[in-house]
Amino acid sequence: MSATLGALLNRLEPSWSIEVFERLPEVGQESSNPWNNAGTGHAALCELNYMPEGPNGELSTAKAVDINEQFQLSRQLWASFVEDGTLPEPSAFIAATPHMTFVWGEANVDYLRRRWELLKDEPLFEGIEYSEDAEVIRAWAPTLIPGRAKSQPIAATRSTDGTDVDFGALTRLLFGRLREAGAKVHTNVAVKGLRREADGTWRIKLRREIGQTPGDVHARFVFVGAGGGALKLLQQSRIPEAKGFAGFPITGAFLRTDDPEVVARHTAKVYGKASVGAPPMSVPHLDTRVVDGETSLLFGPYAGFSPKYLKTGSYTDMFETIKGHNLYPMIRAGLANLPLVSYLAGEVFASRQKRLDALREFMPNARDEDWRLITAGQRVQVMKKDPEKGGVLQFGTEVVTGADGTIAGLLGASPGASTAVHIMLTILGRCFPEHMPRWEDTIRELIPSYGTKLNADRDAARASIAHTARALGLSDEAAREIHPAAAGAASP
Repeated sequence: MSATLGALLNRLEPSWSIEVFERLPEVGQESSNPWNNAGTGHAALCELNYMPEGPNGELSTAKAVDINEQFQLSRQLWASFVEDGTLPEPSAFIAATPHMTFVWGEANVDYLRRRWELLKDEPLFEGIEYSEDAEVIRAWAPTLIPGRAKSQPIAATRSTDGTDVDFGALTRLLFGRLREAGAKVHTNVAVKGLRREADGTWRIKLRREIGQTPGDVHARFVFVGAGGGALKLLQQSRIPEAKGFAGFPITGAFLRTDDPEVVARHTAKVYGKASVGAPPMSVPHLDTRVVDGETSLLFGPYAGFSPKYLKTGSYTDMFETIKGHNLYPMIRAGLANLPLVSYLAGEVFASRQKRLDALREFMPNARDEDWRLITAGQRVQVMKKDPEKGGVLQFGTEVVTGADGTIAGLLGASPGASTAVHIMLTILGRCFPEHMPRWEDTIRELIPSYGTKLNADRDAARASIAHTARALGLSDEAAREIHPAAAGAASP
């Protein structure tokens, strides 16, 4: 998020000075680290939580289309940055990876069929495939079928427009170019506090992690892109807009295999349906991951609980953010989500065998010895005031901005990084409204569909997806140009 905002501001106002403060020795090591997330370029191609059933079984494509629109903005900016040399060869951070949904049981098959019937006519979902045929599904993802009962009703959808994104690599690359453009990126420096000065600027209190020496810096605008650590800093800023927000941390874990034989049999991100009471971020999925040129498979996530707001955080994080203004919303949100509490309790004490049983619902012939458990990043679910319910659990990403536009921050989780460009454009509009008319031409050069809806124009949607696929090396033609030998060897 911070890297995206920095890259945009540097392009729009190259004379402005930018300083970045990162507590860890390297940027992108918390939620953006490739092993702390599934790397799914969230486009709603496979994630069922973006198209839930209503009380009477009704379905709407609105949320799914909206998420896809937002991801297209990210694709366009990344493509522009590759074309102008801001980013290097795109294989350093993105890879074409089919996105699939796989379900079993008559009710789930019926749901997925109805979902596909609606999505296939949406321009941004053009070409999405559906099948209930085991042989077709086996051709798409060979590991899903062997060992499965032939009598079990199954269905799958597939989109070849899907991607796997190494957000850690992307973060490092963008900050690297920011450094070259004159920005100062400080690592091993923790932000310990924010205070508004009489002249309207912000005083940021710092502490160097090596030597523990204090420092401070003054800024006209502050972006709090600290992941789970953002809530504590926004509270310290004392802006009224941060009141009423609380956070509930959820630990993530994945089963991972690097076994070449297993990895070679599965090339897709395959999402299923969430368990009853599970949060959207815990939807089970079997994912191809490409990190540093090496391919692995992840399955999960398995949820757990820790009061830490960051993987490298403190066990006091959650307790330090409980205030008088958010205690009641927390209690009300908790009481309204008791199934989530029950789900997490079961996950915390789940045995390895139970985790492997969940994997075998996707991959029936999975072998215990091929998989190891890794700890993923912390996800902090947002809880906030609600005038009717007192407090609600807010899924997704929440943008918090001060009334005068001098400070902004982010709370929440998925779709998160995938929609970073849309979120940063929202922040630019809120915090720099006086500059937006002057910036719009440059924004449109970088993001051609800015201010429009691709899904409203089938030809425009086709053209944009084709152009970004070529620029990012996601199309067959682009792959042959970037890796001619490998592409030739892989041809049928």
